Parts: sequence; structure tokens; C-alpha cells
Amino acid sequence: MLKNILPRGRSRSLNRNQKAAIAGVGALGAAAVALTAVPASGQTTTSEAAPTAKVAYSTKQIQDVHAGVTGQLAGASQKVASIEAKKEAATESAAKKATAEKSTAKRATEKTTSRDAKRTEVKKVAKKSYSNNLDGWIREARAIMKKHDIPGTYDGIHRNIIRESSGNPKAINDWDINAINGIPSKGLLQVIPPTFKAYHVPGTSWNIYDPVANIAAACNYAADKYGTMDNVDSAY
Repeated sequence: MLKNILPRGRSRSLNRNQKAAIAGVGALGAAAVALTAVPASGQTTTSEAAPTAKVAYSTKQIQDVHAGVTGQLAGASQKVASIEAKKEAATESAAKKATAEKSTAKRATEKTTSRDAKRTEVKKVAKKSYSNNLDGWIREARAIMKKHDIPGTYDGIHRNIIRESSGNPKAINDWDINAINGIPSKGLLQVIPPTFKAYHVPGTSWNIYDPVANIAAACNYAADKYGTMDNVDSAY
């Protein structure tokens, strides 16, 4: 730049005025550079980015957040406790129901067993109360007949037994028409096997020679044919 301002054909040495001019030009350049660095009126500039401002929280805000979290945790705990309580109540209810059912079943079984035992005992007592003779056989047969609404008095049964077998439970007729036909009359009241089978009374033996069973079956047959054994005065 400096060689352009020097006159051609002259010595390159600078006089005082030329040095002063050059110095002025340098000063003006420096001043221009300085002016370009000055910001416009009302504006500010910074050489680097401003740091991010920190957010400040008040004590009340922190307390509110803490209270909210605590409340949520407490609510969750209450829900869990409620669910556990319901489960426990359901389990306890099921256990009580099962216990009650077992207790009811046990009482029913005990009641049935007790009732059966009483019936067995009654039967034993009833059997022991009848003597093993004609009087006892008639009385026991009449007790069974009463349960099945089969009529027949003691005297009417006794009278026919004496006429038919003389009170012998093993008696058998081997001479009348039934015997001829191969089905002889048997027992206290001389009953043939088909009649005994047809008029057998529940609760008695199936043995035709059993005195109680023989009396009950014969009286059942007489009730069907004659109304009652009391109406029978001869072979029937």
C-alpha cells in the first residue's frame, strides 16, 4: 500500500510530512475499527452465551409435593389393606361355612345312628318281651299284624291253631287233598307253601315252619278270604 503513494522517480526516503501523513492514515484506520466494535444505541452485546437461570422452589411447593406423594402412598396402602381384608373375610366365611356343613352332617349322622340304634334296641326289647311258646308267638304275630292292618284277635287265632295243629309249629298234614297233590299243609295254622309265599308278611321269616311267620301269613290270607281269622271255624 505504501509504495503506491510514493511519487515515481523520487527517492524512497520519507520526509517529515510524508511520515505524518502515513501516521494519520493509520490512526484513522484504527479509529474505524474501534467504531465498528461499538454497539448501536440501546443494544447490548455479550461475548458469550448467558448461563441458564436456576429455578427456585419455595418451601410450600416442596411441602405440597411431599404431601401429595404421601397421600397417594397412603391411598394405595388403604386399597391394598381393603383387598387383603376382603380376602381374609372371604376365607373366614368359607371356613365357617365348611365347618357348619360338617357340623350339620355330623349331627345328621349322629341323629340317624342314634335313631337306628334306638330302633334296634326296641326290636331287641320287643323280641325279649315275647316268650318262646304259643302265647308268645301269637302276641308277637299280632304286634306285626297290627303294623300292616291285618285283623285277628288272640282268641280267634288261638282257637284255630289248636284245631289245626294242636300248637305244634312243626306239624305237617300228609293225608288231605293238598298232600295228595304234593303240597301238604304245614305249621301252626297248616298253610300250604304257595299260600304262605303269596301272603307272606314283611318283617317275618320266610321259613314256613317259623311260628310267627306262619301265623301272620295265615291271618293275612284269612283276612283276604274271610275278613278275619275270627270268622274261620273249620278247614279254610
